[in-house]
Amino acid sequence: MSTAAPRQRKTVSANDTIVRSWYIANVEGKTLGRAAAKIASVLRGKNKALFTPHADTGDFVVVINAEKVRLTGKKWTDKIYRDHSLFPGGLSEFSAKQLVERHPTDLVKRAVWGMLPKGPLGRRIYKKLKVYAGTEHPHAAQQPKPLALS
Repeated sequence: MSTAAPRQRKTVSANDTIVRSWYIANVEGKTLGRAAAKIASVLRGKNKALFTPHADTGDFVVVINAEKVRLTGKKWTDKIYRDHSLFPGGLSEFSAKQLVERHPTDLVKRAVWGMLPKGPLGRRIYKKLKVYAGTEHPHAAQQPKPLALS
């Protein structure tokens, strides 16, 4: 009979040797929430085996055709976005349609930001998101791989 203790497994934690990839996501015709959930997951690093909740292990994501994202139902007119200038009476309200007309990329940016952790870690993760209204982007040198948004 062997009295040797079973071999213990070591918990692997992310460190400074994180390899970051670049992905490109075409959101043309895709539902906003479903696409944003997948993008936030890749930004956070949840698609990697080395995911650590307190560390930034995610990849860069380039989003193209943000102005052609799809919303279901009557959200183009009924969904209200609010900004405040921090001055009395400084509340601005506008619909999703008005937001896309003013800033075509903000709809995707706000959806992804809502799915990331708040605080210093979330702000660092959010900086790896690059959103463009059309198909042109300046990140071709990074050779981004296509991100499947199903």
